[in-house]
Amino acid sequence: MSSTAETQAAVSYLEVTANAEGQRLDNYLLNHLKGAPKTLIYRIIRKGEVRINKKRAKADTRLQTGDQVRIPPIRLAEKASQTPVGAGLRELLEGEALLFENEAVLVFNKPAGLAVHGGSGVRIGLIEALRQVRPELTALELVHRLDKDTSGCILLAKSRQALNFLQDQLRQQSMGKFYQAWVLGNWPANLQEINAPIDRASSPSGERRMKVAEFKEGKASLTRFKIIKKHQGLTLIEAEPVTGRTHQIRVHATSAGFPLLGDPKYGNDTINEHFRRAGIPRMFLHARRLEFLDPQTQQRLSIEAPLDESWLKVEQVKVGKI
Repeated sequence: MSSTAETQAAVSYLEVTANAEGQRLDNYLLNHLKGAPKTLIYRIIRKGEVRINKKRAKADTRLQTGDQVRIPPIRLAEKASQTPVGAGLRELLEGEALLFENEAVLVFNKPAGLAVHGGSGVRIGLIEALRQVRPELTALELVHRLDKDTSGCILLAKSRQALNFLQDQLRQQSMGKFYQAWVLGNWPANLQEINAPIDRASSPSGERRMKVAEFKEGKASLTRFKIIKKHQGLTLIEAEPVTGRTHQIRVHATSAGFPLLGDPKYGNDTINEHFRRAGIPRMFLHARRLEFLDPQTQQRLSIEAPLDESWLKVEQVKVGKI
């Protein structure tokens, strides 16, 4: 097969199942046409080539169970969904990385360095890998995201109903997300929260960077902090992001003068290199615990992701003066 595998080469029809009840048409197509760019999705909708029950529809049309969706012939390049899962990743996802599973959700302990989804040079991410490893889960979706360099609890839903139920908790800020992080410096005991808006920062290279914004700019952002322990100019903290902004914990900690150890965007390059040479080349941010209402039982669950060996090595490295 060539690198531009041909898919959807003829008109096809999809019947909307209960898992997609209430989903927007554009999101439904993005989910079913793996690898299709958003520009293509919106173009075929706008031109009337996508039809619901033989009628034209808009991108924000909400689907109902039993709807017949016509999809025109399109060609898609081979994407992450066709990239085979490596043996090591497959073994991890089938084994110790799975922290919890029931009929509604899964929680995994994502390793640092694994993106949650493919794209932007990433051939395969967690969600694409899981769709290959667990093909019977036809409606599997990420409930939230973690940065590629962050490890720990990541929550996935097995159905549209479960996804909506869990994302409602995110919007209502009733889902508890608790992280651990090693930061540079002596974190003060009275710094228990940072309430500062976050906005995009200009970057000559085009990379995604964020910053604490001026008053009335950016998006409102609140993070709560606790000190766990201190070691040689480093502090191990617990961070609870009440809001869910991009790079929130990293930006708030850095803005207070305490960048995360190993942070490639906002950290201290000299100290990071020192730890890389000591054999622990990672960012020390770990989604330690996740608390949420189970869509199946309505009971509150608390799932904890164990720390990996790299966390134990931090205190073995002589840091010197920071």
